[in-house]
Amino acid sequence: MNPASTPPALQAVDHIHIHVTDRPKAERWYREVLGFTRVPELERWTADHGPLTLRNAGGTIHLALFERPAQPSRTTIAMRVTAPDFLAWRTHLAQALGRPMQAEDHEVSWSLYFVDPDGNPYEITSYEYEDLRSRLQA
Repeated sequence: MNPASTPPALQAVDHIHIHVTDRPKAERWYREVLGFTRVPELERWTADHGPLTLRNAGGTIHLALFERPAQPSRTTIAMRVTAPDFLAWRTHLAQALGRPMQAEDHEVSWSLYFVDPDGNPYEITSYEYEDLRSRLQA
């Protein structure tokens, strides 16, 4: 690798590959828990074991669901939110997942951790630390 070389610019993260054991079940979970829906213009990729692409309401986050045998995942997907949305997510996830969500204090940010039915780890995080600290202590 040439240390003097500067890589070209990257525009954004396009999508993240997620391995699931049951794609229809996973699609329901991602819709109900995270609000992700199919990307109609990419549905043709689902043929021949290709990905089922989902997106958030704003179209800023895309997940590509691949049906594969169960396997451990070491990559956590973290999504950033505002302080009010963090609190809304904490309430929503507690209801959707059927358990209280403990906010983790990272001293500069707050995070909520959870997994999908296949064990893929997720994090909702906010850097509006002081605002959340006062709201969480109340």
